[in-house]
Amino acid sequence: MIQRIQVRALVRKDNRILLLKRVSGKDALVGKYELPGGRVGYNEQPEDALNRHVMEATGLEVQSSYLSDVFTYVDADNSDTQYAVIFYVVGVSGSKSDVKLGQKYGKYSWKKPNDVPLETLTELSRLLLHLQSEKPGASAMVDGFKIQSDVQYTENKKQGVASVFSDGGSRGNPGPSAAGYVIKDATNELLYEGGAYLGITTNNQAEYHGVRLGLEKAKELGMKSVDCYVDSMLVVNQLNGAYVIRNRELWPIHERIKELIAQFDKVSFRHVRREYNQEADGMVNKILDARLKKSL
Repeated sequence: MIQRIQVRALVRKDNRILLLKRVSGKDALVGKYELPGGRVGYNEQPEDALNRHVMEATGLEVQSSYLSDVFTYVDADNSDTQYAVIFYVVGVSGSKSDVKLGQKYGKYSWKKPNDVPLETLTELSRLLLHLQSEKPGASAMVDGFKIQSDVQYTENKKQGVASVFSDGGSRGNPGPSAAGYVIKDATNELLYEGGAYLGITTNNQAEYHGVRLGLEKAKELGMKSVDCYVDSMLVVNQLNGAYVIRNRELWPIHERIKELIAQFDKVSFRHVRREYNQEADGMVNKILDARLKKSL
């Protein structure tokens, strides 16, 4: 049996997901809608393959992503091939009308998840959306398949919902380190920015402390639901339970974050590319620069 690795993306924007209609490929695919994605190349990281396939298929740049699921799948039309599918939920830059289709596609559609006719989808896309809909609590999640109505979603966004962008850095790894965070409300208005000098730590420890500090301040501000954006894929996947934490120095910070999570109605962790996390990164450098001047 041949084994291959694929990435697939649930691209979401304004409470809708992006579907692409195939015009080339296998007979079973042509005329069907699917989620963007494709094969992971030799020596290519899954996140790089995700960015490449989304750009090639849609012309859109991945702005944020987080791992939703990993599973194996055998193509009904080719039982000799087993796929390991790495499934991401993705946010993109630009507007819904900025899509520029790749050669494999002839049409695109932005649909509310509950409005997608399953018979119009490829077999794999039906499976992916079904898996997403079956996640515990999905009906209460903005990123799940059973998304709330627009009215409910808008109302919830007004009631204690915030985005926390955090970062951490070490000049030396280990070396002098700091963590920073920026908290914004549902309209993207700044609520608070801050951080702390951490002493001598590693980059990963600093990244974790950024999440911790951001959540502590969000709780202090009375937030009930928080979306955390971090530019470290390792930290995001560990906090989402996809990766095992092997570094014992991270355990106490991880446990503190778990304690904080329990104090909110909802907390999500999403990967965001570094260029979209510049405000939190700026806080880190500001703190480190100030510390350096103080020590001179």
